[in-house]
Amino acid sequence: MNGSGQKTRTPPRTGPRRSWDWAPSSSAADAEKEAAARQETGSIAARAAELAAGSRLSAAARPALRDAATRETSYLKMAFANPYNLSLVAGGIALSVLTLNPLPALLTAGLETIWLVNAPGSRLLRRLLWDKRLAAERAAQEHAARAALLAVLPPAERDRVESLYARRAEIEALAAQNPTFTGELLRGELAKTDRLVDAFVDMALTCARYQRYLAGVDPRALERDVERYAADVRKGPEGDPRTAIAQKNLAIVVKRQERMKDIQGYLGVARGQLDLIENSFQLIADQIVTMQSPRELSGQLDELLEGVETIRESARDTEALLDPAGLGEP
Repeated sequence: MNGSGQKTRTPPRTGPRRSWDWAPSSSAADAEKEAAARQETGSIAARAAELAAGSRLSAAARPALRDAATRETSYLKMAFANPYNLSLVAGGIALSVLTLNPLPALLTAGLETIWLVNAPGSRLLRRLLWDKRLAAERAAQEHAARAALLAVLPPAERDRVESLYARRAEIEALAAQNPTFTGELLRGELAKTDRLVDAFVDMALTCARYQRYLAGVDPRALERDVERYAADVRKGPEGDPRTAIAQKNLAIVVKRQERMKDIQGYLGVARGQLDLIENSFQLIADQIVTMQSPRELSGQLDELLEGVETIRESARDTEALLDPAGLGEP
């Protein structure tokens, strides 16, 4: 206060503010920290999503990369191991030995290096010499592997599988004649037919195994066992060890009956799906020449794949039920 008793006003600050004058309030600081934390969390989530997408992409591309690496190795092997190349290499080494002169061997080694570096990547040589041979070798290997795999199937089921392979090859040939299917699109859709054929074989093998198992089980004998153990439980005094054993036997036999019903249910659905794949392949072969859009083929194949995956889930559930009881085959 001044001498007259009036309150003195503090003049406004005109100089530069000090650093602590600009310090935000605690609530503002908390808001800034929260915003920074959200931004950091968002960047981490985006990075995780990017990594997950990359992982899925790499997993999807892995089979194609393995196939490409195998093909390159095969081309290199054919470039080296063909009779003409081996004859020239052997001739150069023999000439060097006979003349006691290292120059023919060195020249042969240099020419062989140039050949092995350039020949496997030559499109002309692949198209004229090696692609047909490689395709024939792969077809022979696949046929031998398929024959060994299908040996456990009844003859009628083996004929169904071989017919489906032939139908798949027919679809490939017919699709190549349709101008609406580009090379990349054709390979993508044919990969789906490969998956369907593999699923057909897998389901046929599973059905055959389940049928063999059911053939060794007498349902009437199981029913008689249920009645006998149920009678023992009813007649036996409570607390008697024999009654307790009869209860355990009854529970096991009833569980076996339930498993039989599960297997029979799977067989009914799987057989229907096998018929559906066969009929769909026949329909696709009939339609593919006149298809106006690749989406028509893609839609049919995707629908079949969804049904196959459902059957496979059912098979896995059935296996999970059978194995703990020791009923599944190894």
